[in-house]
Amino acid sequence: MEIKKAIIPIAGLGTRFLPLSKVVPKELWPIVDAPIIQYIISEAKQSGIKEIIFVLKPENKKILDYLKPCPKIEKILKEKKKEDILFEVKNLEELCKNLSFSYVMQKEPLGDGHAILQAAKFTGDEPVACMFGDDIIDSKIPGVFQLAKVFKTCQKPVIALNRQPKEKIPHYGIVSVEKIANRFFKIKKIIEKPSLEQAPSDLAVIGRYILTPEVFDYLKKARPSKKDEIILAEVFNNYMLRDGKVIYGYELEGKWLECGDKLRWLKSNLYLSLKHPQYGPELKDYLKESKII
Repeated sequence: MEIKKAIIPIAGLGTRFLPLSKVVPKELWPIVDAPIIQYIISEAKQSGIKEIIFVLKPENKKILDYLKPCPKIEKILKEKKKEDILFEVKNLEELCKNLSFSYVMQKEPLGDGHAILQAAKFTGDEPVACMFGDDIIDSKIPGVFQLAKVFKTCQKPVIALNRQPKEKIPHYGIVSVEKIANRFFKIKKIIEKPSLEQAPSDLAVIGRYILTPEVFDYLKKARPSKKDEIILAEVFNNYMLRDGKVIYGYELEGKWLECGDKLRWLKSNLYLSLKHPQYGPELKDYLKESKII
């Protein structure tokens, strides 16, 4: 079965980006010349996704406004012969073309699993991709496409993985695995932010998943954690794996760029800015001339 739908949960409070996130959702913060959400939608479309379901907090509809066409602006740009800017506006329109957008609300921040569950009415009895807004995958082969290809073979939930250096392992959810093939693993356990001594591997969980209807069944019956949240990783670990359900992991090809806090956002911005065909060469020259590095 092909993956045609993707859930994008973006109902978080954006606390690491305060105070600016009070007025600008972090998913609209630019990376080079496009907001984070545009990179994620682009990955989805390149992966064959046809329908995107946003999970929003009530005051976060600005993202929907960003994706809408704006004929008035286009008309002004044409009249003023601002062809280069009009080209950028048309690029966004082209990206959204042939994509269906819908949304649901998560009225309270009750965990990522709870957020995903709000989209259940749109998923039907079919597998879906799940793409979190803190992550960009810079890869020749789109991240979700890689996972979908694995899913075609295994027909079970698939979690995206990325290898981490030792010093970073305590900052992530780390998996205990059984290797099946190159980059392909059977998940045995997920340990959240383990010490180096506790860590069963160097494979960290990334915010990309293929979820089956069975995952939603478990989300529905999961009990909230001590923080009164339903967490996807805990549902995998404490419910599905304990019940003997099979979950796979795949080590994505490409560069994992994190945007979950200001420093990581800055690093991702710098990485993609220097790679940009238009801005990169001049930025590199500027850094050399300014003797910044």
